[in-house]
Amino acid sequence: MASFLLAFVSVLAVSLGGKDQLLVARLADRLGRNGGLLAVGVLASLLSAFAMAIAGLALALSLPEAAADMLVALALLLAAVELAWHRQPRLPDEPTRSLFATCVVLVVRQVGDAARFLVFAFAAGGSAWLAGAGGALGGAAAMALTVAMGEELRRWPLRALRIALATILAIVGIVAGLEARGLIG
Repeated sequence: MASFLLAFVSVLAVSLGGKDQLLVARLADRLGRNGGLLAVGVLASLLSAFAMAIAGLALALSLPEAAADMLVALALLLAAVELAWHRQPRLPDEPTRSLFATCVVLVVRQVGDAARFLVFAFAAGGSAWLAGAGGALGGAAAMALTVAMGEELRRWPLRALRIALATILAIVGIVAGLEARGLIG
């Protein structure tokens, strides 16, 4: 159950200000805050979370325990780097009205984002299905918040939040890596 709760809370928090959220916020303002966009966002969150949970499980099963622990530490560090990496996302000026195209773009953006790296880490270090379900629910909640708020979300101090979360994840990743190597703990 810990994997579920950790994945839910961390994905919800880490998703704030992500590329996928900024895209959905812009689409919500331009195309309308409707159920179709929310459904696509939730579907993309489900697909990406379970894909990363399956990947985490597959690698954890194929590696010795110490290597799996290092994999978790590496995933945490990659999530920290993705959060801290400052870039202005290129958002479309005239978005498509195709929900299928929007879903594909969201899944592609989410698979490599910090939130899904956390799902990967929790899946590799614990129960993959609970981590996937928690990550999917956290991502769905983040999408619901984004569709409801639209671009008003950009008024939040997202950059500062992402830097603070990146710092926390980097520290946890370093400690996890040192524990996996037997240097502490």
